[in-house]
Amino acid sequence: MVVKIKGCYVLKPSTPTLQGTLALSEWDQVGTITHVPTIYFYKPDQTFAAQPDTIANILKDSLSRALVPFYPLAGRLRWIGGGRLELHCNDMGVPFIEAESDSKLDDFGDFSPSPEYDYLIPTVDYTIPIHELPILLVQLTRFKCGGLSLSLTISHAVVDGQSALHFISEWARLAKGEPIGVMPFLDRKAFQDRTLPAGSTLGLDHSELDHPPLLLGQSDNIEERKKKTTVAMLKLTKQQVEKLKRMANEGNDYKNSGTKRSYTRYETVAGHIWRCASKARVHRNEQPTAMGVCVDSRSRMQPPLPQGYFGNATFDVIATSLAGDLVSKPLGYASSRIKEAIEKVTNDYVLSAIDHFRNQPDLTRFQDLHALGSDQGPFYGNPNLGVVSWLTLPIYGLDFGWGKEIYMGPGPHDFDGDSLLLPSPDGDGSIVLALCLQVAHMDAFKKHFYEDII
Repeated sequence: MVVKIKGCYVLKPSTPTLQGTLALSEWDQVGTITHVPTIYFYKPDQTFAAQPDTIANILKDSLSRALVPFYPLAGRLRWIGGGRLELHCNDMGVPFIEAESDSKLDDFGDFSPSPEYDYLIPTVDYTIPIHELPILLVQLTRFKCGGLSLSLTISHAVVDGQSALHFISEWARLAKGEPIGVMPFLDRKAFQDRTLPAGSTLGLDHSELDHPPLLLGQSDNIEERKKKTTVAMLKLTKQQVEKLKRMANEGNDYKNSGTKRSYTRYETVAGHIWRCASKARVHRNEQPTAMGVCVDSRSRMQPPLPQGYFGNATFDVIATSLAGDLVSKPLGYASSRIKEAIEKVTNDYVLSAIDHFRNQPDLTRFQDLHALGSDQGPFYGNPNLGVVSWLTLPIYGLDFGWGKEIYMGPGPHDFDGDSLLLPSPDGDGSIVLALCLQVAHMDAFKKHFYEDII
């Protein structure tokens, strides 16, 4: 694919905003602190397609206005020691790239992520000092057919998925001439100042966050990290999802129990993914394996976080098992391990986890940024994986005034064991799995993924 850059503009808030330093919470500074890309494809009607500059001008003008209430996105991060960050609100702005391609939307087939997406999504150069890196970058690419793509890559150290979608949806409202629906709540102290009661003896263990399992016989993951990966988009129909739920809940006597409940769609499908990954990777029975589960703490806090809280309120909890138990026991076992990990996330658990990271002398080893191009940092590849859910997020229907997208999805991801669950855009109850695995394991995974639904 040939993509020509036609212009790059640095957009700043349309009116002056508050300047100064914004402290970050522990959840902003651990796990993924690199940029996370998403991409939308549109097929505007002929009125808009004939006026491509109009689309660009609408996006640039509305983005500048959106950066007034969402002014942290126009700032920059900076290190303050101990692997910790703060956000400097200085209105340095957001790069907005305009590009053109001779390709057509039809060339993308089913829009599965591919290396060609790299040309449609802004590149972030992490060799540049972090205080010079934009927090948000945007690219508008026009295609020969009149279609276009709009891609965003946004720092996970500043927002999680829910906050990112909040910003994007409000930007779209402004582009259509509508007022802001929900103002962002920017005071991180609503989260940051919550602490365990003095003298608390909760004693909750968070050691699983520190040392993910390694392959048996290995003292590090260096060799595993060197292996080539590939990405697949795998669909489960509503009928297949329902069949998996029935399989998982066999023997789970939740209907006659006042304490049990049926396994959720996420717990069921994530358990299926975990089992299939262990089978595909041909793990030994005694191999420890972990699955990262991303949990939103907004409604789990007491009191809940304010509406529109703008920052990271999601974090990983870890479900663990021996591979032999995963593959030999029914699906309900894997789902039960995931359910157990999720249900321990109470207000006290969140506070104790924050306390755990707050007492760390250095957060570097908990941050994915330091894993780029090195052998350091967190790693959830073989024998582990992460399954992030977008199943309940409002990811579809983003209309800037020329209609809703024809496709929305994640940008490229090439980290072994990284996966994402998306709802079908048709709303028909089906689910799409975006999965990255080592090339050597992908075919076997696909086989088990479908054949194990019996």
